[in-house]
Amino acid sequence: MVFKKKPDLDFINSLGEDNMSGFLEIKFTDVGDDFVVAEMPVNNKTKQPMGLLHGGANVVLAETLGSIAAMLTLDTEKQTPVGLEINANHLRSVTEGKVIGKASPIHIGRKTQVWEIRITDDKGKLSCISRLTVAILQK
Repeated sequence: MVFKKKPDLDFINSLGEDNMSGFLEIKFTDVGDDFVVAEMPVNNKTKQPMGLLHGGANVVLAETLGSIAAMLTLDTEKQTPVGLEINANHLRSVTEGKVIGKASPIHIGRKTQVWEIRITDDKGKLSCISRLTVAILQK
């Protein structure tokens, strides 16, 4: 188990109420021993002018997932995670429904973490794959 303790989904969702994840309606739906899952609607807030899910919205979902996952591995009284680098390969366009992202660890170190985030459409087809590198800072 990479997480310090199994987190409460209501608590995780409350972290996004007044910021970008709340605006984009990102909702965490599942947490396991070493993964977190969240979904995001494909709507006017998340689409680009051509009617497709905006690549930047995918990146927001990916960074939100990876950052929360990283936070769950830490003693947040002593440490905080900050994103160092993120990349995203947009593999399939999505025009409606929702997308579901799942963050899983690639590397959990003392000073850095690397998370893979796989984003699928609501039919389970891979839409985007992202990798987030996180620095662990001492408070």
